Amino acid sequence: MANESTTSTLDDLISPMVAEALFVASETSIMRGLVRNYTMPKNSGKVLQVPIYPTVSAAAVAEATDLSNTAVSTSRNSASRNVAGDIGRLFGEAIAKKIDTDLTALFDGFSTAVGAADAAITVAKVFEAVSKLKQAAVPSNDMSLVLHPAVAYDLKANLTNTFANPNPTDLANEALRSGYVGQLAGVNVYETSNMANTGTTGDYKGGLFHKDALGIAMLQDLKIETQRDASIRGTEIVATAVYGVGELHDSYGVEVLADSSIL
Repeated sequence: MANESTTSTLDDLISPMVAEALFVASETSIMRGLVRNYTMPKNSGKVLQVPIYPTVSAAAVAEATDLSNTAVSTSRNSASRNVAGDIGRLFGEAIAKKIDTDLTALFDGFSTAVGAADAAITVAKVFEAVSKLKQAAVPSNDMSLVLHPAVAYDLKANLTNTFANPNPTDLANEALRSGYVGQLAGVNVYETSNMANTGTTGDYKGGLFHKDALGIAMLQDLKIETQRDASIRGTEIVATAVYGVGELHDSYGVEVLADSSIL
């Protein structure tokens, strides 16, 4: 007779076996925790409808000017997610990006500038920019440096001797370990892609500035409204924010021009 096992003979082992299997799966699976996870609803069949949203851009609109429609198509008729909530988040991110882009565009207005359109940024250039602000008696606190990621790459490469510094400093170690620069010359360093280039590939105008160099005035923060449009058989979702940006103290900022070596 064959030696067979059934669920009745292994009933005391099934629960520990499942627990062990889940433990092994959690220990050996790397990618699952790095991707978006969905739970299949019961009786939903073998297909899960996952909406894929396109990128939406916000635009400046004059008073009393009607908005132009931008269709947000997910190529799906239905989805298990809260589509209205997803679109609200999508529009909120678009307006946040627009505000960032408007503010970083002000770097071009600073009278003082360092760097060149044909040269990568260096640590020395950052210290030079800081020196110029300190020469203008700008307070050392609340200073920030904002760079495009492709320009920040060169700063990290210079800081770490092209990512292979034989005698790295604590700052270089942090840049190598996490890709984050942190503070340099007493200034917090930030990266954002919400920055237009100068018209030449790889050239970006970043900014080193004190908090009081630039300002933003919010008349109305993000507001989302819906309106049914029967003629197009759809619902218009309108996201608006009313604000203005401007330069407050020209001497409190320095334009940092650089050409990325990887673009």
